[in-house]
Amino acid sequence: MKLKGIIFPILIIGLVIGTLSAPSFAAQETQADQKPEPQEKEFIPKELKAMITEGMDARTARTDIPFDIFKLLYFRTNTPENLHGVFFFKCKNGDLGYKDMAALALDVEEKKEESSFETTPAQLQANNNLFLYFKQLDGKFEKEVYVPFAQQVEGAAYDAEGEEFYTVGYPLPAGDYLMAMALTSLDLQKIGIQYFEFSLPAPASYKNEMAITPVFFAKTMNRMSAVEMQPEVHKGYFTYSVLQVEPNLEHNFAPGEDLDIFFFIFGAQPSADDSNKVDIDINYEVLKGDEMEIRWAPQKYEYPIVSQPLPMKKTVIIKSTDEEGKTSERQETRDLEPGSYTFSIQIKDNISGNLTTKTVEIEVK
Repeated sequence: MKLKGIIFPILIIGLVIGTLSAPSFAAQETQADQKPEPQEKEFIPKELKAMITEGMDARTARTDIPFDIFKLLYFRTNTPENLHGVFFFKCKNGDLGYKDMAALALDVEEKKEESSFETTPAQLQANNNLFLYFKQLDGKFEKEVYVPFAQQVEGAAYDAEGEEFYTVGYPLPAGDYLMAMALTSLDLQKIGIQYFEFSLPAPASYKNEMAITPVFFAKTMNRMSAVEMQPEVHKGYFTYSVLQVEPNLEHNFAPGEDLDIFFFIFGAQPSADDSNKVDIDINYEVLKGDEMEIRWAPQKYEYPIVSQPLPMKKTVIIKSTDEEGKTSERQETRDLEPGSYTFSIQIKDNISGNLTTKTVEIEVK
């Protein structure tokens, strides 16, 4: 079911309430002064764990398989202390060890370089391991995670130099973290290790102020049949609750294309008669330097989750003079001209009176 460009209030309300009962696969200990839940299993092989911990202090990367962690998004989860972090990383196809699926099926060992296939295979497959090691810098929480990393591509579409982005999500308690991500071959003969520092705020800490999760723009948003029960690697999209989302990472838009935004609000005060509802007004604007280009009518929200498509059209006033010298005016709707713009989000909590503002740079091409 494709949701882009359409508001589904029932779905949005369901996300707010449904995340309180969705399955979680993270440890539940959240306070720094509490003992972390014992590890049920060590998922990272000892030799690899030794490499990871040895390089943590100096953030020393290993590049047998080069990749880059470049973005973090986070969302509400089923527990108020945890947030669902979605980590974005990218790597070249040629570094993932793609092989001819027909040869693999016949148990034929493929020794050629991935970019030097003599004939174009019908399908290629890359099988690797992904390991995540989370270490809380301001607490005792540690977690090891293993995620299978298998990818397929049509032989005709394969480009060894092509670079793709991938995502993997995991719910974590609030805090400051150092994450080690290791991307390895199945036999651990090729190992890539990168380190990534990040912070997750505690939603309950916003008592006298408001904040929002990182804003993203959606290209497409589809509803899945069920919530994923285990972490998975996804190419070109990410998942959250029952949503499968292809994000617009570059914030580039074609003239006339909608801005489809998504974020959570922290610190909005609940109404006295219904603890699930809030009273929020949001003004959205697009500016070119200091000049206002678009100002939409204020939007009102009863829940602290925002999924809002906004038509990127501006209204201009056309003045004309007839042969008798009389002037007249008419309004015309136009697309934004190509260029760089600032998208502004101004949020007001009508119950507490608190305000917060967020700006995002966008490009029309």
